[in-house]
Amino acid sequence: MMIENTLIHALGIEITYYEKGKVVATMPVDERTRQPYGILHGGASVALAETVASMGAFELVDKETEIVAGLEINANHVRPKSEGVVTAVGTVLHQGKTTQVWDIKITDEQDRLICISRCTMAVIKKKN
Repeated sequence: MMIENTLIHALGIEITYYEKGKVVATMPVDERTRQPYGILHGGASVALAETVASMGAFELVDKETEIVAGLEINANHVRPKSEGVVTAVGTVLHQGKTTQVWDIKITDEQDRLICISRCTMAVIKKKN
């Protein structure tokens, strides 16, 4: 995976588990990912969620003829986090010909829910 010089790299996101239909990644809660009030930025959580969904979706398509791109994402931020690490677990809910829907749960080190997200991925035919 090419992550150098990307948002994934800048936020310190690391993929820790990868299989068809499931991806797990971690992200630090630090100066890169906190908002000015000292807690995890909602946008960083959304970036983590879409990263997990995107990587998982790409694993489920024909890489020779298709690519994936985020189509829609939502997130509910249910608990603040000011330091440590969060873990995102993404699982595919729907795998269609033109879309996929992913469920992403972001938790802290004690497995408490920090954010819940759903991401719809577009499956796009590569141009010749």
